[in-house]
Amino acid sequence: MNVVFDFGAVLFTWKPADLLSTSFPQRAGDAQSAASLAHAVFGHADWHSFDRGALNLDEVIARTAERLALDATVLGEMAAHISDHLAPMAATLDILERLHCLRDQQPALRLYYLSNMPVPYARELERRHAFLQWFDGGIFSGDAKATKPDPAIYRLLQTRYALDPAQTVFIDDLKSNVRAASDLGWHGIHFESAPQLQTRLQALAIMGQT
Repeated sequence: MNVVFDFGAVLFTWKPADLLSTSFPQRAGDAQSAASLAHAVFGHADWHSFDRGALNLDEVIARTAERLALDATVLGEMAAHISDHLAPMAATLDILERLHCLRDQQPALRLYYLSNMPVPYARELERRHAFLQWFDGGIFSGDAKATKPDPAIYRLLQTRYALDPAQTVFIDDLKSNVRAASDLGWHGIHFESAPQLQTRLQALAIMGQT
């Protein structure tokens, strides 16, 4: 079985509203305004273009600062250090480690990742986290020039590693991304918590009862 992990909010913390509330307290001083500003920054087509490598960091900062009337220096400082805030989620990392160890007993078990991640942050994660070597392969959107839920990025992973859709499980915190995988015949798990993920993997007989 192939198990494919998303990164943000599944294996690494991703709290965009917190980033904005810290950097722009006057614009994002409460939960609702922080969430709204986070969506305006990270949910916009410009940031999605950064995700897929069509814009570089300086370009996306300039466009976003102008569009939202934000201080470009503050926004750039925040964006430059986003990788500092992508911390491994201990409970999910424990599941990944157990899957990694299970491969001695399950030779057909393979681990992959499929993440919407701009190139600068992808390279920084690779540099910082040795456990990424547990994966048999994976794709970052910035390298692929495509983002989830575009079927092209799923097909690229499938083709590159010769994945059988019926033997592939995809884990993501966004339902739209899970649906896109399911449309290609993959098993989809909408991530809500590490215990919920463990239960679903046990139901698929990928992990045993603990």
